[in-house]
Amino acid sequence: MAEEQKVVTPEVTEKAPEQATKAPRENKGNRKPNGKGPRKFNKGAKREEKLYEERVVAINRVSKTVKGGRHMRFAVLMVIGDGKGNFGFGTGKAGEVPEAIKKALAAAKNNMYHINIVKGGTVPHDVMGEYSASKVYLKPAKEGTGIIAGGPVRAVLELAGIKNIVSKVYGSRTPINCIRATINCLNSMKTVAQVEAIRK
Repeated sequence: MAEEQKVVTPEVTEKAPEQATKAPRENKGNRKPNGKGPRKFNKGAKREEKLYEERVVAINRVSKTVKGGRHMRFAVLMVIGDGKGNFGFGTGKAGEVPEAIKKALAAAKNNMYHINIVKGGTVPHDVMGEYSASKVYLKPAKEGTGIIAGGPVRAVLELAGIKNIVSKVYGSRTPINCIRATINCLNSMKTVAQVEAIRK
């Protein structure tokens, strides 16, 4: 018998395709290797400087009864001033405190007053002002006394720029009534020339 010849076929091994290697990108300018460049800031934009100092006097939670139940909101009372005789106050209501503060600030800017402060950072003469059931008495003080007042009255006097004064509150101490009574006091102030003319 003829010997059977075995045909040996060579095994073909497939080579994995070579991965293409990408050339690294050139680093242009200040770009970082991850492709993210530096943050760009708008140099032309400037922060808005605050013209007035702001102070929240009171935050109250108020409710309104409606058909579906009670509707809760926040009421904010705010005083602003530049410390140079200009001051104002406003109120705002909203469902959230920050939004109520924004409304109160806008109302205060539309409700500004001005007083003349005499030498020594005080008022020319003593005066009594009232609003509703609140009465506020203001008396000039010598330099170094400071502001002897509390609560809403102190906020108005400090932001208006008065440094030395004595005050007293009679009757109702509701914050908004005290503020309005204090403003009535300051608005009824006479100038130094008017006071001298009266004394003569």
